[in-house]
Amino acid sequence: MSGLATMLPYFVVIAMASTAVVLFTGLWAMGFDDETGAGYSNLLMRWRVGMQGLTVALMALNFVLTGY
Repeated sequence: MSGLATMLPYFVVIAMASTAVVLFTGLWAMGFDDETGAGYSNLLMRWRVGMQGLTVALMALNFVLTGY
C-alpha cells in the first residue's frame, strides 16, 4: 500500500473534524443580531460547504485507492 493510501484515512478524519468546527462556529456566530455576526456566519457557512466538498473528495479518493 502506498504512503498516500496509508495516510488518507487520517486526512479524512482531520477534514471531518475541521468541517464540524467550522459548522459549529458558524452556528454560534448566527446567534448574534448585529451586522458583523451575520456577515461572519455567512462566511463560515461558505467555508463549511468547501470543507464538506474536500471531505467528500478525500473519501472518494480513499475509496478509489483502497477499494473500501
